[in-house]
Amino acid sequence: AAARDARYVHSTFGSASFSDLETVEGLRWWFQLYAFTDQGLNRALIQRAIEAGADAIVLTVDLATLGHRDRDLHTGFTLRGARPVPCVADVGHDDPRLAPVWASLDSDLSMSTLEWVVAESSVPVLVKGVLRGDDAVRCVSSGAAGVIVSNHGGRQLDTAVPTATALPRVVDALGGRGEVLVDGGIRCGTDVLKALALGASAVLTGRPALWGLGVGGAAGVSEVLRLLVEDLSTAMALVGARSIEEITRDLLDGV
Repeated sequence: AAARDARYVHSTFGSASFSDLETVEGLRWWFQLYAFTDQGLNRALIQRAIEAGADAIVLTVDLATLGHRDRDLHTGFTLRGARPVPCVADVGHDDPRLAPVWASLDSDLSMSTLEWVVAESSVPVLVKGVLRGDDAVRCVSSGAAGVIVSNHGGRQLDTAVPTATALPRVVDALGGRGEVLVDGGIRCGTDVLKALALGASAVLTGRPALWGLGVGGAAGVSEVLRLLVEDLSTAMALVGARSIEEITRDLLDGV
């Protein structure tokens, strides 16, 4: 990510610690906070992330409980419950093992949760997992700098509205009062173009980067990001958009 000047969003449950991230030269990153019932832990994670260089907090709100993940059930995929969660261990939590940490996730998130996070954070807060325009308005009214339109990759509620459907509704509801980002199914530059045309400020992508990581390590991730930018540039030329600002909704037929 740093090699391509792309922002990296680091999950609470990521495999790297805050200390690891501090060693990456030129990395610009945000911290994806999963809120816990222990406010002391939430506060410690926010403060440590900012101390380590995070320039935004991403509050995840679409995992109040774990969805019914058929693929994981069919393959028998599980995470080792005894594995420590590096970021939680980094802040000196008493028991950083995955199983007890996961069990302490807050299943009762509300706007007061968001307001608390905003008050605790000295950097902007984005809310990830928003699919409704009225919810986006409530988030921004509660202090969020913006929202990330996301259905958690379709892994939480398998019949959730597609993010491409939700995105323009959220954009229109906010009317420029906050940033609107989007993820979900971004696989190529034309997907990026469509998201920007529907009003997104920026897009996030996960699985392609992981595929690149699996095949070629850091160089593989860099190559995936290069291909996305190259494909976007080609698509922009073909639709006659000379800048990101010229990517408008009327480029998409029927939208």
